[in-house]
Amino acid sequence: MKIYVDLVLFLNFFFDLVLLTGIDILLKRKIKIKRLLLGSIIGSLTILLLFIKMNSLTFFLFKIVISILMIISTFGYKNKEYFFKNITYLYLLSIILGGGLYLLNISFSYDNEGLIFFHNGLGINIILIIIISPFIITWYIKKSRNYQNTIPNYYEVKIILNNNEYNLNGYLDTGNRLKDPYFHRSIILVDKKELFNMNNKYIYVPYKALNSKGLIRCIKVDEIVINRQVFKNILIGESKDKINIDNINCLLPGRLKEELC
Repeated sequence: MKIYVDLVLFLNFFFDLVLLTGIDILLKRKIKIKRLLLGSIIGSLTILLLFIKMNSLTFFLFKIVISILMIISTFGYKNKEYFFKNITYLYLLSIILGGGLYLLNISFSYDNEGLIFFHNGLGINIILIIIISPFIITWYIKKSRNYQNTIPNYYEVKIILNNNEYNLNGYLDTGNRLKDPYFHRSIILVDKKELFNMNNKYIYVPYKALNSKGLIRCIKVDEIVINRQVFKNILIGESKDKINIDNINCLLPGRLKEELC
């Protein structure tokens, strides 16, 4: 088997550069490009493993040492938390990138007949690997940022109505500024029809949106518990549309943000 050292060296350097750049963007480190290049060059030292005979444990320890040198040379060492966060994301992004490329390679390289898989002689081209790798890391960064931006706005909500408890998943919607015009009570929009199928006294609150206006059917509940904080002067409004957020069935008013911090 022929091994092209220059090609392997370049691929190692490229993958390390993609990983370090991903850490820089994801953790907002704002590292200069020359530091990223230096870390990638140090990471490429793993090419030496091709010429050194070693057992599995030594190989593993060598990889750990190289990864530590990569992180310190690129991001420096401010404190333990800073260092461990950087190196944790190095391993995490390595798994994401390696797993993604492996899945693509298996998809292109193997065919199957039932449960029998066989190699079809194809594989991912090196040029294709270079093109796809940044897209895999970019996809992960985008998904991770969306998660980081939305998860702080998720809350556990318990509604107590007529001695019955209803446990909901709430999302803090800063655009929800609905209030009833009589006592200026904020309104939690709820996508749970059973709350409005009882013999309750309804309060109809007018609303005006960008392209529509009308009345929201609301009810006054005994109390609402959000993250162990009790609220009583809030109405529950029936959402006219289904809430299109994963596992969310009520939208909390934006004014609660300061009280829930």
